[in-house]
Order: sequence, then C-alpha cells, then structure tokens
Amino acid sequence: MNSNFTKIIRFILGLILIVFGANKLIMIFNETGFLPALKMSTFTESFKSIGYILPVVGALEVYIGILLIMKKWVPFALTLLAPISANILLFHFFLDPSSGMIGALLVALLNGILIYKHWSQFKPLFY
Repeated sequence: MNSNFTKIIRFILGLILIVFGANKLIMIFNETGFLPALKMSTFTESFKSIGYILPVVGALEVYIGILLIMKKWVPFALTLLAPISANILLFHFFLDPSSGMIGALLVALLNGILIYKHWSQFKPLFY
C-alpha cells in the first residue's frame, strides 16, 4: 500500500484537487480564477449564482487534496472524493464533453486506483 506508485498517484491526485479546488474558491471573488483558460460553463455559473455550492465543493477538494498529500486519513479522503469524482465525470460526459473530459477521466481513474490499493480498508463497508 505504500509503494512508490501509490505515493505518486496520491500526490498527483492531491495536487490536482488542490489546484482546481483553490481555483473554485478564487472564482467566488474573481470571474476567471487563477486559471483563466478555464472559462465557466453556464452550469458552473449557476452554481456560482446559488452561492454556497462552489465554495463548498472547492473547499472539500482542497481539504481532500491536503489529506492525500499529507497521507492523513486516506481512505476517508477517498470516500469523500468518490461522489465528487463521479459528478466531475458525469458533468463532462453529459453536459460539457468538449472540454475537460481527459481531466475528469484522470481524476476518476486515480481515485479508482487508490480505492483499489486501499480495498482492505473498504471491505467492511460492503460486508
């Protein structure tokens, strides 16, 4: 479970989550965030207009990313990340397939690999 491969996957996923989560948090105050190449879709703009969804998801992504990088409560972080990564994947599959599909697949794949690597800790949830 502590192989170099797992460490690299955990670090890459944590870094992705911190960067994109922080961008969501910055989008609250700034229209484009610090990643100006990623323009908001109409769906994301509706999240921003609701007021609480974008900051909550952004904060969760940053928190999960920090937990993964620091190797603290990794199974808990992966459990929190599973519905988020599923929604990222479904959003890009159904609503915005032209942009971000590769990133969505990458996040879902890395999450799946880490869940597989920590499967012994997830077994009690299913038995």
